[in-house]
Amino acid sequence: SQLHKLVHPRQVETIKLGKTKVPQEVMIAILSFFAIYLAVFVIASLIVTALGVDIITGPSAVIATLNNIGPGLALVGPTQNFGHLPDPAKLVLIFCMLAGRLELYTVAILLTPGYWSMTRRPKLRWTRTRIPANHE
Repeated sequence: SQLHKLVHPRQVETIKLGKTKVPQEVMIAILSFFAIYLAVFVIASLIVTALGVDIITGPSAVIATLNNIGPGLALVGPTQNFGHLPDPAKLVLIFCMLAGRLELYTVAILLTPGYWSMTRRPKLRWTRTRIPANHE
């Protein structure tokens, strides 16, 4: 297929799964999920490594917490724990655990200012009702 692309570089091909065409919206959703995942992984790994964790332990801890898979490598391996990590690094890893557990799209929506501006203006209005004193 790569040779075919070299011979016909401008040919437009539809992506199929079996005999079914994959809609463009599905491909965009998959690509955006991978982009968000990669961005969270890279940013969290850089922050944890910048906080003094070594280059193997930092990304390994981020992968372990983001995917909720248990132990990582090096200082967070199967016979170690996260107790020796700096507290700010633990906060980053807590965020990774929440993002991995709640799903990345949910966390992305919660961090969007538009979501919070909608929740500040409730659509329902509550009214107070008085209950009589002799109510039994």
